[in-house]
Amino acid sequence: MSTVRDSVLTRGARGLGALLCLLLALIGVGWIIRDLTIAQHGADVGRFWLGQLPRPREFTAWATSALDPLLVLGALVVAVAALRTAVASTLVTGALLSLAAATALLRIPLVWMLGAGWLQGLDSGLMARARLTALVQLALAVAMIAVCAAGRRPDGTGGRGVHGLPAPQSAAYGVVRAVPPVAGHGAPGRPFKGPAVTVAVLLGAAGIAVTGWEIHWWAQLGGDIYAKGLFGDASVFRALLQPPVHWQAVALALLALGAAAAALRRAAWSRPAALTAAALLCVHGAVALAFAGHTGKLGRFAVLPVRAQLELGSAGFVAAAGLAALITAARPGVPAAAPETDEVLAYGATPGEARPPHAPPPPSTLPPGW
Repeated sequence: MSTVRDSVLTRGARGLGALLCLLLALIGVGWIIRDLTIAQHGADVGRFWLGQLPRPREFTAWATSALDPLLVLGALVVAVAALRTAVASTLVTGALLSLAAATALLRIPLVWMLGAGWLQGLDSGLMARARLTALVQLALAVAMIAVCAAGRRPDGTGGRGVHGLPAPQSAAYGVVRAVPPVAGHGAPGRPFKGPAVTVAVLLGAAGIAVTGWEIHWWAQLGGDIYAKGLFGDASVFRALLQPPVHWQAVALALLALGAAAAALRRAAWSRPAALTAAALLCVHGAVALAFAGHTGKLGRFAVLPVRAQLELGSAGFVAAAGLAALITAARPGVPAAAPETDEVLAYGATPGEARPPHAPPPPSTLPPGW
């Protein structure tokens, strides 16, 4: 019998979490549609996400970045997982918390950026809507965390008899415990040791690489200039809902290192956390490579300065590590225990009745009263 007694999300908490995810996805879809309406060509939005700078049809600013469609897709996936009862509660909880953490980290700087004086040249109504979007998405992230905290109940079992076993029928000769099927140890969805170590190494290495470059830029640029790229400035502004370049890198490094630590501990929620961090890292590195390809750096990689070569090599490593971690974390984890694990079998009530293979045979003559 499994000794794991985990807590589970109630059906209401799952439904509320799915609703919050759908609202988060709808907000992102609305801004993506807005960018498509102001683009001169529909493909301009995709080119902007990949680092190019096409001009919109109107005198305005782009709103979304390459991370926005990824957040929309992630919110939809988490909503579907929350509504499926076959998905373990540990995975649903981890997915909701990971989505909330990623949303919060990527939206926090927008609260002060979109109210800064250096953006007053843009339409005030557009700025107000973008800032309201950031605040609403932060509120949705906080609500997801509250749902995971308040919507849990102990994973107990009901309808049990003495010592947690259902009472057998009185007409039966013998009562034996069913032999539980072979299952992994730990909460359902917990990663196995091999994939967990692989994910931890990949995400840890990618997170350290991103962190190392941020330390390099801080030392190279100085504290004042680096702070502009961390907290926002007109020189690094690209899109209304895109965090500053250094803030985005630091946020992704934190998510990657946190997911790596959880995978190393084989926490039950480490798989959705790893999937979230790996997807964001993969897109982050792929965008850097796409921009390098557009500017021709990839074609003349051999003649680039050493630092530029290291930057491109790091971007390629981050993208590849994110993709490999994404595939590894998507592998199934520990299966849920079978519902008949604690089943109690009674036999001998009728002649010729089959008995469990591990039970002794009944006597040829039943005792009085049987």
